[in-house]
Amino acid sequence: MQICSVCSEQTPKYRCPACKIRYCSLGCYKRHKDSCLPVGQPEPTGPKVKDSFNTETWTVEDLLQEEEDIVDKVPLQRLQLLGQSKELRDLLCNPHLRQLLRSIDSADSKADAMKAAMQEPLFVEFSDQCLKLVDN
Repeated sequence: MQICSVCSEQTPKYRCPACKIRYCSLGCYKRHKDSCLPVGQPEPTGPKVKDSFNTETWTVEDLLQEEEDIVDKVPLQRLQLLGQSKELRDLLCNPHLRQLLRSIDSADSKADAMKAAMQEPLFVEFSDQCLKLVDN
C-alpha cells in the first residue's frame, strides 16, 4: 500500500504532473508545489522569462487525453453518467448553484473559490452527488 509522499500519513489519490510523486490532498499539493522538481525537463539555458497567465481554455478532449498513468482518472463512461443524472439536473435548476459554479469558473484563484464554495451546503450537496455518480 502506498502512502502520501508529502505527509506520509494517508493513501495518495493524486500524482504531481511535473515530478510524478504521489500525494493525498490539496494541502499536501500546496506544500509540495513550492519544492517540486520536474523530471525530464532540461534546465533553461537562456534568460529566465516569467510565464504569463495562460488564457487558453481546455476542452474535454484535452482533459481526457491526459497521461495514461493517472490512477484516479475517471473513465469517460462514468463522466457521461453526470450528464444523465436527474438528481444533478434538479440541483442545477437552482440559480444560486449555477452562480457559484460560474464564480468558481471565472475566479483567478480557483482553489480559493472552491474553498469558499465548499462552505455552501448546496455546493457540498452538488459535489457529493457528482462523486457518488463517478465513484460507484
